[in-house]
Amino acid sequence: MAAMTIKTGARLMGLALASLSMAAQAAEEKPLWEVGAGVAAFSFPAYRGSDETNNFLMPVPLFSYHGDFFKADRHGIRASFFDSDKLDLTFSMALSPPAASDDIKARSGMPDLEATFEIGPQMDVTFWRSANRARFVKLLLPLRAAITVQGSPKDIGFVFHPKLNMDITDLPGMPGWNLGMLAGPLFGDKRQHAYYYNVAPQYATAARPAYEANSGYAGMQYLAALSKRFPKYWVGSFIRYDNLSGATFEDSPLVRQKGYFAAGVVVTWILGESSIRVLVDD
Repeated sequence: MAAMTIKTGARLMGLALASLSMAAQAAEEKPLWEVGAGVAAFSFPAYRGSDETNNFLMPVPLFSYHGDFFKADRHGIRASFFDSDKLDLTFSMALSPPAASDDIKARSGMPDLEATFEIGPQMDVTFWRSANRARFVKLLLPLRAAITVQGSPKDIGFVFHPKLNMDITDLPGMPGWNLGMLAGPLFGDKRQHAYYYNVAPQYATAARPAYEANSGYAGMQYLAALSKRFPKYWVGSFIRYDNLSGATFEDSPLVRQKGYFAAGVVVTWILGESSIRVLVDD
């Protein structure tokens, strides 16, 4: 079990930091690169719809790079193919953790869920931005292909997650604190939903009938993140709510709860940074 926790924690690190990336940031000068280390504590379900939760406390690395084309920071790893005041075309990545079926009552006797990696293009549409570029409302349109992370990677379909993103820098009465909020539906094709929610006939039991998932709507997701950058360290936290009501797979016997929260907090210390400063406008 300890080995499983370490493996899962390593995969969840990326997932937690991706969630924490929703903090707002105004246009400002930043180091071209910086490195650091910190600690994260977070709580996630074993998979979307699971009624079993994993809690982790673990070390995390920090690396950011603000180049003209390639960027890596708390907003993720991305490349800007073109940009304008209203449209940005980048690429989007995401991770999901592995889940050992022996540790999940609903999946007992079924194959383990491998960690997955998702990548694909993302179009960002800016609806409004303040004059000082510190606050904005955007529509994010990521379309990602998903594969399992294992010796022989397996294609498990596509994920489309349009979401409305509002960022507010320097909250009233809380200078330096940034708030980011996201909300939007998820959609997946049949292979994506089958990977998590199908029950093949050979794994069916009296309490877990055979089930075949369909493509389409996969529920709603809401996220709020709060963060602040201090001279030598950064703190951030997030809370996420998932609602699977109305999802095409909501009748799967593997869906044990349709509404649940996930949360996390990260503290990282800056250990080194570039003397070159660049103007960063996220």
